[in-house]
Amino acid sequence: MAPTSGANVAVLVGARAESLGLRLELVAGADGLSRVITSPHIQKTGLAFAGYDEFLHPGRVLVLGGSEVRFLERQPPDAQRALIERAIARDIPCIVSTGGLTVPAPARAGCDAHDVPVFVAPSSTGVAIARLTALLEDALAERQIVHAVLMDILGLGVLITGESGIGKSECALDLIGRGHRLVADDTVEVRRRSESVIIGTCPELTRYHMELRGLGVVNVRDLFGVASVRVSKRVEFVVQLERWESGHEYERLGLDDLSHEILSVRIPLVRMPVAPGRSVATLVEVAARNQLLRARGQHAARVLARRLEAQLRKGENPESDSSGGETT
Repeated sequence: MAPTSGANVAVLVGARAESLGLRLELVAGADGLSRVITSPHIQKTGLAFAGYDEFLHPGRVLVLGGSEVRFLERQPPDAQRALIERAIARDIPCIVSTGGLTVPAPARAGCDAHDVPVFVAPSSTGVAIARLTALLEDALAERQIVHAVLMDILGLGVLITGESGIGKSECALDLIGRGHRLVADDTVEVRRRSESVIIGTCPELTRYHMELRGLGVVNVRDLFGVASVRVSKRVEFVVQLERWESGHEYERLGLDDLSHEILSVRIPLVRMPVAPGRSVATLVEVAARNQLLRARGQHAARVLARRLEAQLRKGENPESDSSGGETT
């Protein structure tokens, strides 16, 4: 899926906006809700009304605070409309007036004529800008659909990947039975926040559902309770399930740091061979626990390798070490 290039102005009055506490009242330009916002950065510049409208950037929401609204109110009606039309000519998708202040009627008429929505926010300018930014950063984040299962294992977001039919959902079901939480099964929507954070969630249509071969579709929340699911989770670790192949060389010590790239962000990876008789869920859980230790600087394989190297340098036999081992 291609990265998101813009979001309609209508997103400012959607369910996500309500959940963030962003409550906007539409007072003009109702026919312009399909206009596109292309940047999460909010602009607030009184210089535009002083003739310096070149400082306005296209595709960004324009916020008017108390000083801008009162400046407009002091102008003659024709000047009010002319000032606002000059500003929105810079391809401004919409205007948000904060502090419960309404843009004067002549200015609203100019926005109506050009189908530019005008909203009133009851909150202060700082609060409104913070909530608008949070909403737009989420709406404009790069997105991709991944065929995988996303689990919350001991607080670690684990993305389980592998070819169709290899047992990802069955592994997830076993993990749920152990007290871990499902985020998404089969279809995971990932988006990038900031430079290095990948957030995974489930499309609303299939949220809380899981497909199990032989059983069909089940609702995990109804079966195991609300504590067995969550809506989203940061992706911090990838487990790639692979079919066991006789004669293939698999990682034995775990000294190498592998990674998987999602939306240009590299995430730690472990490849897990799947064979009859192996408890895949147990192995995935252990891999998650081990990754949590590695994140704290405790790398068991490297500690052991250093101990062996030190003993070899001394010319000692590793089996003759009676020190009782080294804690990590």
